[in-house]
Amino acid sequence: MENTEQEKLRVLITDDSRLLRKKLREELERLDCEVLEAVNGKEAITLVLEQEPDGVILDIVMPVVGGIEALEFIREVAPDVPVVMLSSMDTPQKLMQCLKMGAIDFIHKPYKKEQIAHAVSSMRKIKAKRLAKESDDDI
Repeated sequence: MENTEQEKLRVLITDDSRLLRKKLREELERLDCEVLEAVNGKEAITLVLEQEPDGVILDIVMPVVGGIEALEFIREVAPDVPVVMLSSMDTPQKLMQCLKMGAIDFIHKPYKKEQIAHAVSSMRKIKAKRLAKESDDDI
């Protein structure tokens, strides 16, 4: 079956670095994802509510609303959306806090392409499970 536009994974990148967003966008598009972008946690929250992405990549340190605060809000309004945290700050406390709050992964900057591919693969699996559950619920 051919991959149509509707089947593409919609991923929201949230980072205040334009360069990082550009590089991540290129990587995600190579992995056949549709990409949304936000420059801070406040924009990310708005886009999660309005666009309902299949996954979110969220930086921790950002202006206006930081990644941890955004993660907390996203977990409340969209508990099934997988969130991957991305940060140059990888203290064990931050890592554990994010995972306890429901992030599915924590990627340290500078990231490797394989880490992004793994995160996308995890998001695809979560989406497939959610769609299978929804179709079971319809029966």
